[in-house]
Amino acid sequence: MAKFVLKGVRLFTGGADLTSRNSKLELACEVESKDVTAFNPDSDQEVWTELLGGLASTSASAEGQWEAGDPGKVDDVSWADLGGLSAWTATPKAATVGNPAWLLNAMRGSYKVGDQVGEVAPWEAEAKGTWPLVYGQIAHPPGTARTTTGDGTAIELGEVAEGRALYACLHVLSVAGTTPSLTVSIESDAADDFTGDETAQITFAAANTRGGQILRAPGEITDTWFRPTWTISGSGGPSFLFVVAIGVGA
Repeated sequence: MAKFVLKGVRLFTGGADLTSRNSKLELACEVESKDVTAFNPDSDQEVWTELLGGLASTSASAEGQWEAGDPGKVDDVSWADLGGLSAWTATPKAATVGNPAWLLNAMRGSYKVGDQVGEVAPWEAEAKGTWPLVYGQIAHPPGTARTTTGDGTAIELGEVAEGRALYACLHVLSVAGTTPSLTVSIESDAADDFTGDETAQITFAAANTRGGQILRAPGEITDTWFRPTWTISGSGGPSFLFVVAIGVGA
């Protein structure tokens, strides 16, 4: 991806789309460096520092304009997630299929609101990851309402080697109907045609309310193409808005 200016960042956490309420987002990953330098028996030789990689950590911090009163608003979702794990997905561009995305399973550790008189009411939040920060792609766009069972667009991620995993995030942003139910799976295939020999790698729990989920499937997966597929059932005109992101990570 070429250089770009951050203008259209999309941020999804749990069942909330914080895009129009978010003005700053930082994602970070770090591996501790552990010094294991020992004496060199040849005192005439230089001694170079020797390091080993220690524990790895990920984090996310965001801020923006405060809103409340709905499960999709930042205040409601922040209080609901505080102290617990939630799925985060961020993309630096429009959330269209194939655009880059970062996936994170994180504990919401802090939430801050308020400022001095005359200022636009702000919010700030921080979360600490318990899984790797995974680079992937948007696999289903958030603005397309689904009312019937269907399949998404195939995306080529490459093989998932042994020791690595396939990761997927699901954010259910809107639910309508009398008894709606949405079950989303991630399928894989050796080619992009998915003609009947596809394999279900990840299946999310059935959803009937707003919310987010993140799951992973360990490698080895020799298929290179992946797509979301969904089953919708219920009465009263079930309809869902949701976003899916997939990627391969450690």
